[in-house]
Amino acid sequence: MKPIVVHLIAAARPNFMKVAPLYHELASRDWCTPLIVHTGQHYDKNMSDTFFTDLRLPKPHVHLGVGSGSHAEQTGGVMIAYEKVCMESRPDWIIVAGDVNSTVACAMVGAKLWIPTVHLEAGLRSGDRKMPEEINRLLTDSIANVLWTPSPDGDEHLLSEGCDPGKITRIGNIMLDSFELMRDQIEKDNTQSELGLTKNGYGVVTLHRPSNVDTVDALTTLVDQIELVAAKIPLIFVVHPRTRARIEEFGLADRMAGIKGLQLCEPLGYIQFMGIVTGAQLVITDSGGIQEETTYLNIPCLTLRTSTERPITIEQGTNELVKVSDLMVDVQRVLDDKWASGRCPELWDGKSAARAADDLWARHKGASIY
Repeated sequence: MKPIVVHLIAAARPNFMKVAPLYHELASRDWCTPLIVHTGQHYDKNMSDTFFTDLRLPKPHVHLGVGSGSHAEQTGGVMIAYEKVCMESRPDWIIVAGDVNSTVACAMVGAKLWIPTVHLEAGLRSGDRKMPEEINRLLTDSIANVLWTPSPDGDEHLLSEGCDPGKITRIGNIMLDSFELMRDQIEKDNTQSELGLTKNGYGVVTLHRPSNVDTVDALTTLVDQIELVAAKIPLIFVVHPRTRARIEEFGLADRMAGIKGLQLCEPLGYIQFMGIVTGAQLVITDSGGIQEETTYLNIPCLTLRTSTERPITIEQGTNELVKVSDLMVDVQRVLDDKWASGRCPELWDGKSAARAADDLWARHKGASIY
């Protein structure tokens, strides 16, 4: 039997980390030929190329080269470019991951061309439709043929929206497969010592969401709080390109460079980044995936957002939603050992890719999707 061709859509850092273990698992199956399609949504070398190297991925089999732009420009650009790819060489399946613009764009191509499409990390909901990611999640889940969920709340959300239960398979959290794939290298990584960090004696900061960094008032207030925190515990701030641009635009670069206890660094590869996260006493973030990784590692996570699409990290894990104005107060709780300890949710075990591959093969052998 000829192997089935599966397109794995990669667009941004979290996508790479979800796609990597699934690529390796599918490549090990004699019935499958997985191909990586890089849309180019994250085109910064440190946000893209180094992750492919760290995660042992081959160079993308297809690179759409879409790059930056508004949400409409990016989504439309990916749709136009990816449709041409699919019409020239039609895959048997498309797998989209996460909630970025490329996710919904490629899912729409699959739906319109009647190519069976799977949403990896389906069912997550923040309830905040002002977040572009929430719109992408809702649209992708509504048109995908198969929905792979990471946790029970994902199943519940989909069922409450009227989704056919037969479309849903809970495979667990595939982000953690990447961590286990790279665990040995992460544990051997010396980025902590190179940056002068002492294990369990510093915090990691990652911030990039518009609500936190896109206005001078919001970013200045955040810097005020970071300065207070840095006086209590050394901080390593891994600066996202968009955040770096806003820091410079708002004239905050010199001030931040002068904050004692605060160290700014460029985006890191996956191994290097997780190397410093695993040694941190706490993490301050507005990202999504780090809420999961800190829960897995039992590290206090202070999420500077009003909602999260990963509530299980709060209900069972080490994550809490924190107001910017309360950041120092909440950091002090961590330093005083008053932060709740968490537990690892079910199926967050580093074996999600194998469950996903088994489900894909079972569905491919079964009745036609269309």
